[in-house]
Amino acid sequence: MTEQAIVLTSPPGASALNAGAVDAFALGIGAVINWLAPHEAAHIVLRPDADVAETIADARDRFSGNPVDVNAITPVANLGLRRRLLVADMESTIIEQECLDELADYAGVRERIAGITERAMRGELDFEAALRERVGLLAGLDARILQEIYDERVTLMAGAATLIATMQANGATCALVSGGFSFYTERIAARLGFDTQQANTLDVADDKISGTVAAPILGREAKRAALERLAGEKLIDLAATLAVGDGANDLDMLAAAGLGVAFRAKPIVADKAAVSVVHGDLTALLYLQGYRREEFIL
Repeated sequence: MTEQAIVLTSPPGASALNAGAVDAFALGIGAVINWLAPHEAAHIVLRPDADVAETIADARDRFSGNPVDVNAITPVANLGLRRRLLVADMESTIIEQECLDELADYAGVRERIAGITERAMRGELDFEAALRERVGLLAGLDARILQEIYDERVTLMAGAATLIATMQANGATCALVSGGFSFYTERIAARLGFDTQQANTLDVADDKISGTVAAPILGREAKRAALERLAGEKLIDLAATLAVGDGANDLDMLAAAGLGVAFRAKPIVADKAAVSVVHGDLTALLYLQGYRREEFIL
């Protein structure tokens, strides 16, 4: 029988997991507790006959009111919890911004474009059509602002550097796959040391943004295809893969991965994903794989 476990994670430094409360919870359900980081992350191995859904609901009720994420995790046969391939969305996942919204700010159409972005990420609009509409509003903008935005506005999501460095140090391949623009994925991938990156190409002519995107557009289906292609190239079983994202165009990728994590995601994504991180930062993805805090590459 496959070992079932739940993982409790909370934001670094929040001390949200009271050791006594967690120990009492584990004891009450006859489970074995393995602390991954004091007051921050705990891995609880359930009895073989445990009702996982009931246990998850009980844990969420027990720790409600605290910034604690509760998720069920199943080890991969012969591999354990650790994944060999990570495919990550970029915007609002590896970085804190939506770059197209930042470009729109320069063009004076931020509110209009941000509204379209939000609807697309909630799955209310076709991703490709929404992207073309938004990019069209940027036509004529000086291309130098692409670098200005990267230099002045783009910030890494907390835990991003540690997630990539730790997984790579343990032999995993890390890929950045975005529905955004390659101008930014190239820089973020180099900055964090991703093994590969893939995104859309924003057309530029005569140092001006043309208002178009080169075909084919990388969207929902392309993200899943990238995960499957990379797993095939690396001879990695899909069960041993990890995908993370926040928007509707990440749903297929999350569903295909052995461990698909909705990270601070839109409701449509959080509702459909089996694993969701709301409170913690990206280091929560390491705890979900059984890494201990002392193993992190900071």
